[in-house]
Amino acid sequence: MPDVRTVRAFLDERHLLLAAASATFAAKELAPLGAAEDDGAARGQAREILARAGRAGLFAHAVPPAYGGHPGSPDLRACALVREALAAVSPLADAVFALQALGSMPLTLAGTEEQKRRWLPRVARGESMAAFAMTEREAGSDVSSLATVARRDGGDYVLDGAKVFISNAGIADCYTVFASTEPARGNKGLTCFVVEAGTPGLRFVRAQILASPHPLGELAFESCRIPASCRVGAEGEGFKLGMATLDRLRATVGAAACGMAERALAEATTHALRRRQFGKPLAEFQLIQDKLARMATDLAAARLLVYRAAWEKDRGAERVTVESAMAKSFATEAAQRIVDDAVQILGGAGCLADHPVDRLYRSVRALRVYEGTTEIQRLVIAGHLLKAAREEPPQAEGGAKPSVH
Repeated sequence: MPDVRTVRAFLDERHLLLAAASATFAAKELAPLGAAEDDGAARGQAREILARAGRAGLFAHAVPPAYGGHPGSPDLRACALVREALAAVSPLADAVFALQALGSMPLTLAGTEEQKRRWLPRVARGESMAAFAMTEREAGSDVSSLATVARRDGGDYVLDGAKVFISNAGIADCYTVFASTEPARGNKGLTCFVVEAGTPGLRFVRAQILASPHPLGELAFESCRIPASCRVGAEGEGFKLGMATLDRLRATVGAAACGMAERALAEATTHALRRRQFGKPLAEFQLIQDKLARMATDLAAARLLVYRAAWEKDRGAERVTVESAMAKSFATEAAQRIVDDAVQILGGAGCLADHPVDRLYRSVRALRVYEGTTEIQRLVIAGHLLKAAREEPPQAEGGAKPSVH
């Protein structure tokens, strides 16, 4: 189970129970499924994971109680604990959970009562698979460059454009789509819509194949007509809604990184104790001990940043932009280092395609990119730091420095 000792101060009793339950679910329900070996297998397995996690009530931590969620949900610390437990056993299961939360959060924040009642209970039960369709070929970090347009036509909107790198593309039941209703206004002209799979004009173009099998792909909107009732929030509020969604859930990407890192550290530690070279276990060599120590320290620091950000939001902070950026950037970079060190400790075994550490190596890399690259997160952090410094009155020599929090 996720090692909650480091972050106990940020958790309630219910979170401790959830950490144990999530780990048990992952071990009993997910580990026997094994790792999907190709895109087709990953797509089928993702639907199976959806059903199992739905029956276990895991998605209900991301949905308000009025629509099938657990009391106190959306609970970001709960979401982080679930993602950490799932990612340690199945990166694909972590992705399924992440998209249920990401795809449904705009509805939770700004959906109409009709939209919420139609989709959120089904998302919570794992009966409908959600997706978040924002990224385009020329618009990744630069969201203001979205080229997909939504033209008003009477009581409908007509969508035209394309999306890429969309998780659950082709297997989702509903897509949260961001398009421009006023292209000349840049990000102030973006609007959010919920589009049901099977809507005429919405087409799954092709799968995009990752090194670690994951249902990723391209979507096309070709004169895709949807009723105005599919609009989520007001026209022009899509950018704000998308950023509010990412702001809430970005720290949970760091939690997934912690889960992968914990598994890698455990595999490396076990191997170091068992593997003998030059007449003694690897664990007795100081260079191996140095690696293990750095891995454990990085993991503890990453967890503290992740659960601090989630705790701040759960207790009512209006924004956790800086906290989430720190958590996501540090945890994902740390996990990359930890998994890489695990491969080095395992040697040849860690490079075998069927070894858990090799699968983690292929999976962890994407975490540094999606939901805002590390570089973008650091720009966000620096921007807030400099803004705070400019707004602070001059300090006497040796006085307190401005805070970014």
